[in-house]
Amino acid sequence: MDKYDMTCEDYLKIVFQNYKLICVLSDKNNCKTLRLRHNTLGRDMVLHQLSEHSGIYEFLSGYRCPNLPEIYDTINLKDGQIVLEEYIEGLTIAQVMETGRYSVRGAKVVLRGVCNALDFLHSNNIVHRDIKPENIVVTKNGRVVLLDFNASRYITPEKKDTEIMGTVGYVSPELISTARSDARADIYSMGILLNVMITGNHPCEIIPSGQLGRVIKKCTAISPDERYQSVKDLCDAL
Repeated sequence: MDKYDMTCEDYLKIVFQNYKLICVLSDKNNCKTLRLRHNTLGRDMVLHQLSEHSGIYEFLSGYRCPNLPEIYDTINLKDGQIVLEEYIEGLTIAQVMETGRYSVRGAKVVLRGVCNALDFLHSNNIVHRDIKPENIVVTKNGRVVLLDFNASRYITPEKKDTEIMGTVGYVSPELISTARSDARADIYSMGILLNVMITGNHPCEIIPSGQLGRVIKKCTAISPDERYQSVKDLCDAL
């Protein structure tokens, strides 16, 4: 049987001949994400089962960026797509914040890593659209990795996206009002993220004083034209 003539269920049966399920990491937004472990090698891998084909994952499978997970393969099937991805061992920003807030220095280290990931995406006309604490992992060696490209889209300023995605509180206002995505939508979310990491609150509740507060205010300006125009500019400001 040609693998492209299979269903996702058919393909998973083949996968489970060599891998066992460790846990379901997520099951929402037309995507089921599994953590698998090879039966003999003991190595873990992430498998995404998507209901639709994602050109973003297909593109990323041909590139490497230290602040993004490696995409091993994408398999287009009758009823969706299977994505095989590097498993990142570490803690998400959300998990770290269960025990307290970040120091300014620690938050800047994380944001610089995310900026590097976004610089790679934006330079390839991809907007992530779902920057939040749950989608950023830091390994014990300090590697910062941005995850989850299910909401990602190619930057198309001349037309609206087919649907609005993202997380309430982090999604930029223009994405809600016009459904148009560009790099500045991610910069807005980065400002929210930085504020939450430092204060534990959304900028609408409290913003730090001084230079850090000015960075956050510029990131989260209502007008995209008033924000940093690139993540390189944001990284320099940090």
